[in-house]
Amino acid sequence: MVKNFDEVLSKVKGIKIKKVAVAVAQDEPVLEAINEAKKQGIADAILVGDKNEIELIAEKLGMDVSQFEIIHEPDSRKAALKAVELVSSKKADMVMKGLIDTANFLRSILNKEVGLRTGKLMSHVAVFEIKNIDRLIFLTDAAFNTYPDLKAKIDILNNAVAVANAVGIDTPKVAPICAVEVVNPDMPATVEASILSKMNERGQIKGCIVDGPLALDNALSEEAAHHKKISGPVAGKADIMLLPNIESANVMYKTLTYTADTRNGGILVGTSAPVILTSRADSFETKVNSIALAALVAEKN
Repeated sequence: MVKNFDEVLSKVKGIKIKKVAVAVAQDEPVLEAINEAKKQGIADAILVGDKNEIELIAEKLGMDVSQFEIIHEPDSRKAALKAVELVSSKKADMVMKGLIDTANFLRSILNKEVGLRTGKLMSHVAVFEIKNIDRLIFLTDAAFNTYPDLKAKIDILNNAVAVANAVGIDTPKVAPICAVEVVNPDMPATVEASILSKMNERGQIKGCIVDGPLALDNALSEEAAHHKKISGPVAGKADIMLLPNIESANVMYKTLTYTADTRNGGILVGTSAPVILTSRADSFETKVNSIALAALVAEKN
């Protein structure tokens, strides 16, 4: 089982190299990450955007831009649409957001003619390597769905399982996270967590083990689970943390990013090809890790 990002990167280097289409590629942090991904054999790229600006940034970075195909399109919206079209027409395997706002980028992803919509719910999956945790932790959904209902949580869960499978975890353990580990009718998230667990038990949710509700401590730590006398296949061993809403998930994501010793990456899935939707605040390493995750999901697809 893959347990850290060194193993993720090693796994990527063992597959056929994937190609990422970069939408509005004249973005210094993105080009820096793309250059590193190329050097490490993680992914190749097609750069879509203003060719002159791309070349100026590349020169500043000491990047040999002649290694990459560049499609000149100075209009940001057209460039985003072109990058997505490259993926939908199988000329690239995944798409990455460059210097364009998220709303317009997502409009291209959802375009009825050349977009990547599948009819499934799209969701964001973040993957964390956390010091003193013996496995990767998959966190969802910290970026896209706001207040998912039960039906949406099933889709979000299935999307996260697909990413875990692509990384190399065959039967991930899923913890629907709540404030408490008992079902309380006054706390809807606990009720939905118990329903997800029962659906998994009856084979309605497949390819994983779901048990909840679980509080964060007894999902992450076997010692905490033992102390609270909580047993089961997921208690203290969870791979996937299914958070109840975007507020709790986003707070957890940023807390791990800024206060803990972690490495992470994340992608948008539920689309016909993985989407790399990093923030400008994300580190260089996070962007490279996200490209690697997308390459593994593209290979699995």
